[in-house]
Amino acid sequence: MTTAKPIYQGRVKYDLKTALAYQRVSPAKHRSEMNLLDRAFGLVPKNHRVLDVPCGGGRVSIHLAHQGYAGEAADFSEAMVGIATKNLANAGVRCAVGRQDIEAMTYPDNHMDAIVCFRLFHHFPDAATRQRCISELCRVAKHTVVISYFSPLSATSLRRTLVAAAGGKRSPKHSTSLHEIEGYFELNGFRLVRNFARMPFIHTLHVAVFERKESD
Repeated sequence: MTTAKPIYQGRVKYDLKTALAYQRVSPAKHRSEMNLLDRAFGLVPKNHRVLDVPCGGGRVSIHLAHQGYAGEAADFSEAMVGIATKNLANAGVRCAVGRQDIEAMTYPDNHMDAIVCFRLFHHFPDAATRQRCISELCRVAKHTVVISYFSPLSATSLRRTLVAAAGGKRSPKHSTSLHEIEGYFELNGFRLVRNFARMPFIHTLHVAVFERKESD
């Protein structure tokens, strides 16, 4: 019996070895990414409980806890769950960490006030996977979803496109337009509040804040 190949490698590649390697982030990169998240979370009330998924090693959860947010964390990788649990404990942060499949989470509807989904969306290679993920985020989030993505209108994304067009190695990282992402959220009753980037058209990583529309 053969095992079906995953749609995207990022879904299954984080065994203990690769999960430990993923923790190596330069201090400068960490600061710039957390500063970007801080700008987005300026729109999220401090009394909102936040789910960090996928949490990786827990660095976003730890940062948000230091900013005054409480919540939960989850990841599909068992190795990441173990690492995050240890890192959060070492940081003195009380936060439940569980194993969840972001495409089919076991949480009830409106489980958390807000969800942050950081550095995952660029792994998704097709519209069906992107829609499935966003539908789940919108189902579980009561008010707000903060999501990062790779903009196609950046120097790095354009370079990757040109390399692939010239017959070079195709990047496993996929850029997605904000317009496309807005469409997925619109289908789930959410609207764009604001989009953030360190330097638009220069840096690939963007963070967008979506909120649930009020019922008529």
